Amino acid sequence: MREWPKSGDLVVCTVSKVMDFGVIAKLDEYGGKEGMIHISEVASGWVKYIRDYLREGQKIVCKVLAVNPKRGHIDLSYKDVNEHQRKGKIQEWKSELRAEKWIGFAVGDGNDDIKRSICIALLDSFGSLYTAFEEAVVSGQSVLIDSGIEEEYAVKIAEIAAENVKIPSVDITGFLDMTCPAPDGVDAIKQALAAAAKAVDGEGDDIELTINYVGAPRYRIHVTAPDYKLAEKALKSSAQRAIDEIRHLDGVGEFRRREERVQ
Repeated sequence: MREWPKSGDLVVCTVSKVMDFGVIAKLDEYGGKEGMIHISEVASGWVKYIRDYLREGQKIVCKVLAVNPKRGHIDLSYKDVNEHQRKGKIQEWKSELRAEKWIGFAVGDGNDDIKRSICIALLDSFGSLYTAFEEAVVSGQSVLIDSGIEEEYAVKIAEIAAENVKIPSVDITGFLDMTCPAPDGVDAIKQALAAAAKAVDGEGDDIELTINYVGAPRYRIHVTAPDYKLAEKALKSSAQRAIDEIRHLDGVGEFRRREERVQ
């Protein structure tokens, strides 16, 4: 775990002192080290009263402008953090606190050194503690053992992860139009849909694909996956398989990302 933040980092702080020329804030993620927010970094434009913007005890997110470990100085900006960044950082910080607490449960009381070594190993391997728990849900305890965690603790962490962490997912939809004038056209379309449904076979249990009838000649393909890239890949693969199959059977197929009225 880093002792000092880097320039450009977003950090969670608690305002400890408000003065006429600036604000002193404690960095919650760095052992309570203090940083300075100059009045010019409180808000855009002229600031008459800093207390109109910040007050003691307030939890805020700041951007690190400069760090001087030798002097113990950290310069911060409050105005350079937008609302989207603030919400994202607060959520990330809360997730890290939960993950650290879960590691404490896994190692038990009085094992602070073990807890610290596990935290360091997970941060080195995954970049954040919460990400390590997400990976444990997806891949199991083996991914933790590969990161240098003893099996005894890897098993416990994986169990805690499975109970507490829900992997985020994205949902996307596309529309497939298919027709086949052949006498066995209905069977041809069924065969094409079966080919489309197999697009995610072997891709893992975390990708779900469903196909529903909308109305002749349209079918809806819905994909749920851990991230947009995987979802998009599965959607396009499914549609292309159906189109290739229906064309092979002398039919016609067309894929659309958005639903349009059928003429």
